[in-house]
Amino acid sequence: MFIPQIYSVALVMMVLSMLCWGSWANTQKLTKNWRFELFYWDYVWGILLCSLLIGVTLGRTDAASPDSFFQNLATADQRHIVYAFLGGIVFNIANILIVAAIAIAGLAVAFPVGIGLALVIGSVLNYIITPKGNPLLLFGGIALVCVAIVLDALAYRKLSSDVKVSKKGIVVSLLGGFGMGLFYPFVAKAISGESHLGPYTVMLVFALGILASTIPVNYIFMRRPVSGPPVAMGDYFRGAGTLHFWGVLGGALWAVGTISNFVASYAQMVGPAISYSLGQGATMVGAIWGVFVWKEFRGAGPETKRLLALMFLFFLVGLTCVALAPVVKSG
Repeated sequence: MFIPQIYSVALVMMVLSMLCWGSWANTQKLTKNWRFELFYWDYVWGILLCSLLIGVTLGRTDAASPDSFFQNLATADQRHIVYAFLGGIVFNIANILIVAAIAIAGLAVAFPVGIGLALVIGSVLNYIITPKGNPLLLFGGIALVCVAIVLDALAYRKLSSDVKVSKKGIVVSLLGGFGMGLFYPFVAKAISGESHLGPYTVMLVFALGILASTIPVNYIFMRRPVSGPPVAMGDYFRGAGTLHFWGVLGGALWAVGTISNFVASYAQMVGPAISYSLGQGATMVGAIWGVFVWKEFRGAGPETKRLLALMFLFFLVGLTCVALAPVVKSG
């Protein structure tokens, strides 16, 4: 089982996590008018397939080793398996709510409210469960990243000043953010203590939790969508092969980022709070795609450009603080 033994390797994995979490949504954007509810089925299959593939490759060692993928899955106790499965369910419901909030209120509201709340809740809870790293650098960096998220929101609002903020969108964003902040502590519990799961087996059970909750929750959103007319499973099967390909690729990309994050958090020198916090810089990675690739800020005025410049500055300084938290001693 591959686990980083030096911090530089763990840091690369956390950065990879951030890049994957911030980039997978581009695959959904490439499907253009394909409804997200339909895209989500392929996205989940991509997560499950990638979790299994990486588990039986990087997650395997000598078959007799207790850390080997199948051996660890067989010897972990029920409590740790339930933690991982519940983590997948909580994440998935929160993720669908965040997507619904984007459909209702747009990125400018859903991301700063939802992901900002998730970053604070998740980081604090993970640090309480596993207190690793310099707390001043960790929480100072988190605060700076939150400021960057708010600046990103202000830039979007300047670009689309005619967008009205929906109370329903804010409520859904808060619910999604609350759930997004709660899922990682389940993972932290699942990879600690006696008879615990390893990061690769945690990911597989986590993916099964995602699949189990997608079946009822996504079907409800298909029949009662927050935006647009209802869609049916027949619409999914009538989709072109390329549409399904992008969905599976998006799920696989997200899974690579998540496994990287779980493996980094499992390393002794990192811990869940730092790994989760650095991974949540994905919001700014998404903003980079929007600014430089999708040209979402084309024609923006000087004030909006200043907000974007400040956003990237706070983002980089904040992530640097979080990255230094494991190597700078407190006190």
